[in-house]
Amino acid sequence: MTVPMTRETGSWDLEVRPQRVKYVAYAAAAVIIAVHVTVGALLKIGATGVIFQTADQVSMALLGIILAGAVLLPTRSRLRVGPAGIVVRNVLSDKTIAWSDIVGVSFPLGARWARVDLPDDEYVPIMAIQTVDKARAVDAMDRLRELVAKYRPDLSSASKTS
Repeated sequence: MTVPMTRETGSWDLEVRPQRVKYVAYAAAAVIIAVHVTVGALLKIGATGVIFQTADQVSMALLGIILAGAVLLPTRSRLRVGPAGIVVRNVLSDKTIAWSDIVGVSFPLGARWARVDLPDDEYVPIMAIQTVDKARAVDAMDRLRELVAKYRPDLSSASKTS
């Protein structure tokens, strides 16, 4: 039985998080909160024919916070590689992929992010390695391919013979 790598059991060979998506998401979240708080504060100003209460103002600000939180979800993306396998966290959940299940890693032309190739033409997207990160994404893919060759040498020898 393999034990997933954690900070307590060991270190990861590679940990990648997206870079540029953070800046965009943080800026968008700040704008969303600012707009909703401003609109909420201005609800009682002027006669529009609708009677707004303080609860409506608070609700508008809370709605902005909830929407900002949703915009920040893509910043959770992370890739970890270690002896136990590859752990991919995309928007909501982590997926641990054992080395025995991995067929390869790829970054298809025109794709927004990399992926872990699995048997039967299935794959798991790796949102932590995105095209918008440019050279950083290339470096991460190079390092990931090195680690796949290290932990699955049978894959690299099979690709060299074909």
